[in-house]
Amino acid sequence: MGWTVDQSTSFSLLDALLEHKLNFIDTADIYSRWAEGNSGGESETIIGNWFKKSGKRDQIILATKVGKPMGEGKVGLSPRYIKQAVEASLIRLQTDYIDLYQSHDDDADTPLAETMAAFDALIKEGKVRAIGASNYSAPRLSEALKVSQDNGLARYETLQPLYNLYDRNVYEDDLEKVVSDNGLGVINFFALASGFLTGKYRTQADASKSQRGGQVVEKYLNDRGLKILAALDQVAEKQGAKPGQIALAWQIARPSVTAPIVSATSLQQLDELAKAADLTLDDADILTLNEASNE
Repeated sequence: MGWTVDQSTSFSLLDALLEHKLNFIDTADIYSRWAEGNSGGESETIIGNWFKKSGKRDQIILATKVGKPMGEGKVGLSPRYIKQAVEASLIRLQTDYIDLYQSHDDDADTPLAETMAAFDALIKEGKVRAIGASNYSAPRLSEALKVSQDNGLARYETLQPLYNLYDRNVYEDDLEKVVSDNGLGVINFFALASGFLTGKYRTQADASKSQRGGQVVEKYLNDRGLKILAALDQVAEKQGAKPGQIALAWQIARPSVTAPIVSATSLQQLDELAKAADLTLDDADILTLNEASNE
């Protein structure tokens, strides 16, 4: 929002989200600072304008993030900056509370006890309901949880890791045990590998199909990627579904995953992706996908 879709389209997508009985929105203060002419906060601003126009704030579980660079001195997880950043997000979002406030990046320069105490204070003030971590390594996530426990502070209740059929190793090899042992929710990002798992990019020429196309083709269009697409096609045909829906259903079926995060830039995409929540893969489907995507 504020990058590949304008405010009007964003409003339509948000209305449609609720019509599909989906109610979780994940954003961040930095979205979409990287786009030409933007300074950050564009996505939060659009969502806030929708809250004001629609009056549907109470129907949404709202997640945003802090920590990525937002300009001179505006980065990291120091208590001073967390207090500054949350106020800025609340103003842009036109709300007085955030359901899930997430560390967008680990900050090795700030003691974890200071970061967690700052988050704990926001929860006690009612500005934040729960906190989560994104882009944390397994050792640092474990350390953060221990710091919270030892100091009687609020803990990270969720993890937002990179995870999809292609990008499996970091989560499955290290992070999954930490979240399972500690009962954390998992809301993984790039659930469709930037669109690759929809089958949109099958040749080098397909790189022109989107702003991210070149990066997607360079990273995923290889023998393993094509093997995964072939397995998605096979299961999709059996299920009467589309590859992207199957890729999401595979993640939903994993016990440690709460809900994969996916983005849509059109109502057609949203309608298609929402159907993944109604799919049930059998053991043979999951085995087919696992074997194709194992490294």
